[in-house]
This record gives sequence, structure tokens and C-alpha cells, in this order.
Amino acid sequence: MLQEMSMKVCLSIMLRRVRTLKITLCLIALVLLTATAMSQSKTPPTWQKWLAAAPPTPDFQPADTLDAWLKQREQVRAKLWDLLGKLPPRPNPVSVCVVSRTEHADFTLEKLELDNGAGDLVPCYLLLPKNGQEKSPAILYCHWHGGQYDVGKEELFGTNATPVPPGPALAKLGFAVIAVDACCFGERNGKGPGGPREKGSAGEMTASKFNLWFGRTLWGMILRDDLIALDYLRSRPEIDGNRIGVTGISMGATRTWWLMALDDRLKVGAAVCCLTRYQNLIASESLREHGIYYFVPGMLNHFDTEAVVAMAAPRPLLFQSGEKDPGSPVDGIHIIESKVSKLYKLFGAPDNFQSIIYPNVGHVYTPEMWSKTTNWLTKHLSLR
Repeated sequence: MLQEMSMKVCLSIMLRRVRTLKITLCLIALVLLTATAMSQSKTPPTWQKWLAAAPPTPDFQPADTLDAWLKQREQVRAKLWDLLGKLPPRPNPVSVCVVSRTEHADFTLEKLELDNGAGDLVPCYLLLPKNGQEKSPAILYCHWHGGQYDVGKEELFGTNATPVPPGPALAKLGFAVIAVDACCFGERNGKGPGGPREKGSAGEMTASKFNLWFGRTLWGMILRDDLIALDYLRSRPEIDGNRIGVTGISMGATRTWWLMALDDRLKVGAAVCCLTRYQNLIASESLREHGIYYFVPGMLNHFDTEAVVAMAAPRPLLFQSGEKDPGSPVDGIHIIESKVSKLYKLFGAPDNFQSIIYPNVGHVYTPEMWSKTTNWLTKHLSLR
């Protein structure tokens, strides 16, 4: 009897100890999990560590007086050209072949090939409006990317990127319109240094590699082709060279504000999407939203996007962006707006810079955006 009671007491004590041990282990596990969670919450995201270890990007501040800004502007433009690399001189005059000429109700359509003097022919369309004017205002239309390598300049006649076919719509308003196939797009898809076996993104990557070996960027070569089209456009007797604007969506938008920065002959710009501040793009972990063609080595050692956009002042420049466009973080857009708007005020032309952000809109071109674009272009190129 005493032995049974003793065993029961021992068993009871052991069970209590087991329960105590379980509770202790659970508490230890809870403490460890809490500590791990706290440790992880204090660990900075990877982009932050990369950016913190990179050279700091100087804070771009436009000068406070017009005279000082004009000097600063020359320095910024020179640096932009330097960053784009050792681009070949543009051919002067431009060698052009007229492939075809067809008549339409509101315009005459010419298909052309421009020799870019860098080993490639640049196919383009030129729409000449039937508006009765001796010299028409003109638009340099920049097509988008969208992974649509087979489209290129054909965007003028489609709705792949815009709510209406932009070429005929602009011609009906009275504009001459020119658009080229950017490198690796349209008829140039599969005609890069990798040959016909490399199309699409593979051809784009090879074209980028090729240019880097020669100390220049694919982006610089794309802009160079656009400027060759501008050179040719101004040579046409039907065009008023003092009334030329530029517009586009996405990659076409980025081409728009870079071209405005590089060349004062463009008198007005309208860009939809892709008002992208690069440091904010990094912070949003969205570098994947833009292709390799887009990146300019060394740029953040000198300034961010606001310096490029500022170069357009005081010429009219309209931006339209979607709040939910992952390729254009809104916090970055606001930084650009704050810096560039001050410069436009310095010129006494605050209304010439407009940036509209549409709530709950992504990377798209809406009918409202198209209406504002055409109103902006007609207003500032004196079609009304």
C-alpha cells in the first residue's frame, strides 16, 4: 500500500514537472519568435542597403536667378550629352529615300527611310495634313515600348497604346506628324547587331551591349534617331520649323522629356506616364518596370530626373500620370513637381508646367488624357 502511494506521488510530481517544462519551452519559443520578428522588422530592405552603400546623389537645386540658371542649364545639358556617351555626329544633311506616297482624306502619307549614319536605315512615316496652310505645325510622335517590338511607328494607326489612332487624329487637327521605328522596333526588329535570329528583348539587349562597348548608350542612340527625324522634319518646306512639338506615352513619354531637355527646337511637350524619378523607383523595388534600353550609366552621380525635366523651362510641358502606375512612383513625381515648378515661376510662366495625377489609374492612356494632350498641343502651337 505504501509503495503504491509513493509511486502515485512520484508520478504526480513527474507530471507536474513535465507540464512545467512544456510551459517553459513554450515561453522560450515565444520569446525567440518575438526576438526574431523584432530583429527582422529592424532589418532595412535590400534596396536601402544597396542605395546607402552607393555614392550619394547630389540634391539638384535650380539657381535662384535667371542669369544663374541659364549658366547652370548649359552645364546640365553638357552633362546629359556626356552621360549618353560618344554618339556619332548626326548626318547633315539627312539622306532620305521616299518609299511610298499615298493620299488619304485628311492627309498625305509618306513612308520614308532615313540614313542615321550609324549603320542603319530608320523607317518612318510622315503625315502631311490637308489643312490649306502653306506651312503646318508639326508633332514628333514617339511610340511606346510595351514589349510590342513588332509595332513601332505603326502605333500611329492603332490603339495599342492610345485611345484613338494618334496619327490621323493629329493630322485632322492640322498637324504634320512624323514617327520613326526606334532601334529594335517595327521594321528594325531583328535588324540589330545580332541579326535576324535576335528579335524582341534579345535584340534589344544585344544592341545595348554593342553600344556600351563603344562608350555610348542605347538610349542615346534612340534619342539620336529622333533628333535626325526632327532635323529632316524642319527641312521640309511644308513645315513651320518654329512650331514643332513632341508627345508620347511610356517609353515615348520618356523620349519626350529627354528630347525637350536636349533640343530647344521642340517648342512644346506632352508626356503620358513614365514621369519617373530614379531614386524613388529604386525605393519602390520597381526597376523591373523599365527595360535595359532606358538606363544611363552614371546619371545618379550627378542628379535625378528633375534636372532633365527642368531643362524644358519655360517651354510648355504637360505630364499626365496614373496614381497606380508602378513604373512612376507618385512620391517621386511630387519631388519633380516641387523643383521644376519653382523654375517655371522664375521665368514668369507657371502655367506652362502642368503635372496631373489621376487617382486609381495605372499605366494607361485614357480618353481624358488624350483630350488634354490635344488641347495642350493645339493651344501652344497656335492652331486655335
